[in-house]
Amino acid sequence: MPVGTLANVKGVPQDVLEDLGVEILLSNTYHLYLRPGVEQVRKLGGLHRFMSWPRAILTDSGGYQVFSLSDLRKVSEEGVAFRSHLDGSSHFLSPETATAAQIALGADIIMAFDECTEYPADRQRARASMELTLRWAERSKRYFEEHKGEVPWPAADSHQALFGIVQGGMHPDLRRESAARTVEIDVPGYAIGGLSVGEPRAATEEIVAATLPHLPEDRPRYLMGVGTPEEIVQYAAMGVDMMDCVLPTRAARHGLLFTSEGKLSIKQARYAQDENPLDPKCGCRVCARYSRAYLRHLYAGNELLAQVLNTVHNLAYYLDTMRAVRHSIKLGEWALLSGVRSTPKP
Repeated sequence: MPVGTLANVKGVPQDVLEDLGVEILLSNTYHLYLRPGVEQVRKLGGLHRFMSWPRAILTDSGGYQVFSLSDLRKVSEEGVAFRSHLDGSSHFLSPETATAAQIALGADIIMAFDECTEYPADRQRARASMELTLRWAERSKRYFEEHKGEVPWPAADSHQALFGIVQGGMHPDLRRESAARTVEIDVPGYAIGGLSVGEPRAATEEIVAATLPHLPEDRPRYLMGVGTPEEIVQYAAMGVDMMDCVLPTRAARHGLLFTSEGKLSIKQARYAQDENPLDPKCGCRVCARYSRAYLRHLYAGNELLAQVLNTVHNLAYYLDTMRAVRHSIKLGEWALLSGVRSTPKP
């Protein structure tokens, strides 16, 4: 899922996203809650109409963003009091208000409000955070079941779905317990949260491997905040169905591009005379039209078009990677993808 935090993928119009084959976008409740405001979006018909996006939208509950505020927040049983990173104004999010906001935004997939456990966190802290997240998940579901029909017309309807989030820090046994108890709450999908918060990649892999077997195979399993092309292939092979990450868009804005030959930094002078396409094996609109020399020229000149074209390519590469994953699953040929540095197109 490409990340469109503020109801947009930076630099890429929605029609281009459609042409790339994007099926679902991720937007963020915290940021939209602060600006332009949930009520304003609701009055304008919800996120789908507001951003002119006819396909699916998943909204993060805002728990991770509130977690990242650190000194600007205070967590209690009821919820989280925090100060806006924009103007310092005081706000409060709870399982009920976060769920209400996502319903009003008209998201197709709504995430339960959780506390993202920091890294490192000792066992006592991780358990306390896990228990709080489980209580908040029950409250999120209760509010969702009571209010899920209150959606902005015509952006969404009663087909909205609530996903639960597994926490437990870097403790595999707590993750297993959290997964089992979250499944007991019985929601349409389950996410593994609290990763990509500074832990080593090996720890991430260990936690994912410990958690996945305890989540039902017949419901979506969503790994939040992952990752590189190699990682999404690896985690899909382990049984993950959904992933999101800011990496393809953020890296693009800094001139880091993903290709079938590995990562490429377009800012390097060696590309100044390179007439070759960015990736000879890529069929995206950028690789079909522009040379590395031109893309390097745009980036060196700080042209806005550089960020746009780089982002389009990286998104195309990630989407092609996922298409290759699905193709390999259908063929039963995971060995074709194992051990490769970058995923080829089918």
